[in-house]
Amino acid sequence: MRLPRLKFKFMDDGNVLRGPRLGAAPCLAMNAAPEDLAAARLAMVDEQIWRRNISDENVLAAMRQVPRHEFVPAELRNRAYEDLPLPIGEGQTISQPYIVAAMTAALRLRGTEKVLEIGAGCGYQGAILGCLAREVCTIECRPELAAQASERLARLGYVNVHVHCGDGTLGLAELAPFDAILVAAAGPSAPAPLMDQLSADGRMVVPVGDTENQELHLIERVGGIFRTTILEPCRFVPLVGAHGWKDFPFR
Repeated sequence: MRLPRLKFKFMDDGNVLRGPRLGAAPCLAMNAAPEDLAAARLAMVDEQIWRRNISDENVLAAMRQVPRHEFVPAELRNRAYEDLPLPIGEGQTISQPYIVAAMTAALRLRGTEKVLEIGAGCGYQGAILGCLAREVCTIECRPELAAQASERLARLGYVNVHVHCGDGTLGLAELAPFDAILVAAAGPSAPAPLMDQLSADGRMVVPVGDTENQELHLIERVGGIFRTTILEPCRFVPLVGAHGWKDFPFR
């Protein structure tokens, strides 16, 4: 199934910070006060997410609640609420706020689900999922990022989000099935082990494509049948692993 293309900006999580984008919120001062950061977060949700037709009130509430500035390097905290991905080290990024909201909304979480996230990164997407699901398991293949994300999530109180280090394309078979799976990196196809680990009525959102063209896929399992809806174009860092890219094809 293919939905009509929505007229949103191209979602680009594969490029590093290149400066403010047109329409981005003004940069905060390096020593921004907590109330200024809170105001910037509310403006982010209103201007970057709600106005782009993300209407799930639970998703909007989670985006208003989770402090994105806590998940970016200290030198970039003044840009935490801008409409763009930011580098977090080891060639990885924290996703653009809109794409975090869009992918989360596509899963239609209601609070009872067990969710698997592939690509923990800095832990921000996991924190958003943790506000909306019963339990979140998130996998990061880079040990240093995994350790940092685990410490950060614990410090901020996201006790239902559990970080694992390993090959995310293999999933976590010992903890399956999962009601929802979110893949925060782009592969040539949806990894077969993740498809197998979806519950009978589970949903997965995953960027699929090559180095030049990727699309966000929503895969819904109905018994033994998988139904795919193509949502919109996107660009992510590569999904590396046994069922992803074997090396880094994106430059």
